[in-house]
Amino acid sequence: MSRLSHATVESERAPTPAEGALSEGALGLPATRLSDLSAPALMEWAAQRFGEGLMMSTSFGIQSAVTLHLATRVRPDMPVVWIDTGYLPDETYQYAETLARRLDLNLRVYRADLTPGAMETRFGRLWETGLVEDLELYDWVRKVEPMRRAMEELRPTAWVSGLRADQTDFRKSLGRVTHDGARYRVLPILRFTSRDVYRYMTDNDLPQHPLWEQGYTTVGDWHSSRAVSANDSTDRATRFGGLKQECGIHLPGAA
Repeated sequence: MSRLSHATVESERAPTPAEGALSEGALGLPATRLSDLSAPALMEWAAQRFGEGLMMSTSFGIQSAVTLHLATRVRPDMPVVWIDTGYLPDETYQYAETLARRLDLNLRVYRADLTPGAMETRFGRLWETGLVEDLELYDWVRKVEPMRRAMEELRPTAWVSGLRADQTDFRKSLGRVTHDGARYRVLPILRFTSRDVYRYMTDNDLPQHPLWEQGYTTVGDWHSSRAVSANDSTDRATRFGGLKQECGIHLPGAA
């Protein structure tokens, strides 16, 4: 894969959503009513509305237990897609095993076609250059392309994920139920704060990620994540060396 071909792919955008995709007839409820539902109620609606067409993705990050618990309470056999980049911290692999066992997850693991060693031989250690374009190439190879493959194989009608509006500028612009031209997106905890996440996990006796006690408020790959410090303006400043906010999977046209 050349850098040129990567740039070409990244320039693609999702088609305009079909007219009426968010109409009351399509959703079964007025969009304003959906906006007012609690997170558990929204998940119950999604399970009834989309049935076997519903899937979710997880990173097994700091807050992942919340959406996994919400989803599997209403549909225990829901396919859960995990993109294993090959560069996750050991603690994340431990956490994935803990949650998969605790929640009896129907886990579908996808990985990049290139092994970490093969990618580094071809492109170098992309996270060390300090260039946003190299981080985006890294994200394409290790995250976006495997997620596209997952979507092509599973062909979901709707995709549940644990995005929160207070995480990034892009996520502030999202709605709890949207349509991207290919499928519906359902974001049950979009309006949760960090305090809401902590309260839900405590109330439901969910285990914390091992790195949470070490000061991590968000975690991705080991080389691009660190504990939060007093100098950080946002939690997301601890990711990608502060150079970017999104890993690419959730951007329009990515998956």
